Amino acid sequence: MAPLKRLVKMTFRPEEVSAFEAIFAASSPHIRAFAGCQHLELWRSQEFDNILFTFSIWESAAALEGYRQSDLFRATWAQTKALFADQPAAWSVDVLAEL
Repeated sequence: MAPLKRLVKMTFRPEEVSAFEAIFAASSPHIRAFAGCQHLELWRSQEFDNILFTFSIWESAAALEGYRQSDLFRATWAQTKALFADQPAAWSVDVLAEL
């Protein structure tokens, strides 16, 4: 089974971007060490400084769901969602072609 690739778009209130970056810096080592997490990156939109994305790779949908049910996720998400300017959006995606 191919790993699950997950993209999450988050739009923050502009004054809260640095607060989220601090949350990510503190939590990302723990997320990367979580069972089933194979990769984690934080991206920023080139157009809008307050739109950030996380890109992660999980060994399976079950591994991602295990993380989403964890205390680590609940604590991180509670801090993060308080900073949003808009609803987040998330996609699980498959690679169709590579260069």
